[in-house]
Amino acid sequence: MIDPPTWPAHGRLWSHLVSDTSYDELREFALAAGLPERLYDGDHYDVPQERYEAVVAAGAQEVAGRELIRRLLDSGLRKHQRER
Repeated sequence: MIDPPTWPAHGRLWSHLVSDTSYDELREFALAAGLPERLYDGDHYDVPQERYEAVVAAGAQEVAGRELIRRLLDSGLRKHQRER
């Protein structure tokens, strides 16, 4: 899943790419979508706005930010900041 690019940082907007299945699924998808490992942040990938459409085209499901967090929490895969 991916939320819209609404998170400002480093002069651009960012999205979050997550899996509600497993970290392995998340990493495999990110690799296939061409996202570098440096964008991984413990339980999600930070996706710059210019890569958003390509990640969606690769198969990421577009969801609202609140939905993304809810599903990540419900899956048990959400890591707190101190764990990342």
